[in-house]
Amino acid sequence: MLTEYIEEALKRARYEIIEDPDDSFYGEIPDLPGVWASGPTLEDCRRELKETVESWILLSVKRSLPIPKLGDAEITEIGAEAA
Repeated sequence: MLTEYIEEALKRARYEIIEDPDDSFYGEIPDLPGVWASGPTLEDCRRELKETVESWILLSVKRSLPIPKLGDAEITEIGAEAA
């Protein structure tokens, strides 16, 4: 569930080349508010963006914030009966 959600989020990412001496690439996921990253290479930017998505999910769960469904991927609460 978590891996599928992160993969779907990264499929929706938009990247652009920016003029910055340290970070040449910028990436964001428009469906997830505030989720963005930058890096010196596209691969570095993508790796940072993945970590940002992971942190965003954890923070959203901790604060009981809504996590939008992305296509068929969603983060659902596991009930006590499943434990």
